[in-house]
Amino acid sequence: MKISSLHKSFTLSILILFLSGSALAQQATLTVNQDAKIATLLELKKSLEKDNKLSDGYTIQLYYGELTEANYVIKKYRGSYTNWPASIEYETPNYKVWVGNYGTRLDADRALVEIQRNFPSAFILKPERRK
Repeated sequence: MKISSLHKSFTLSILILFLSGSALAQQATLTVNQDAKIATLLELKKSLEKDNKLSDGYTIQLYYGELTEANYVIKKYRGSYTNWPASIEYETPNYKVWVGNYGTRLDADRALVEIQRNFPSAFILKPERRK
């Protein structure tokens, strides 16, 4: 008889323990205060990556030489393609026309096939990251 009463007491105490835990559970709300400049910085970072300024990826070079010819090549490119951004990069004493910002070699190869139709001397390169 004592065992039955001990069993009931044990069961009752376990039941009370679980019920009191859910009855005393805490409710909370979380508020995050974020500086408004964070969104601006994220947009700036996205635009720099799009313009091939932060990438460790691949790019396609269309031209290497004098500025007047580089300007001609980039205008011709922009008249034919809008898929990938183009920029003129300066490396003493010449200018380069670079196209795209590709994360993988496969993406760069796919773009190169299309670009070489109008720019047969185009080739893929992996520029060093600027410091």
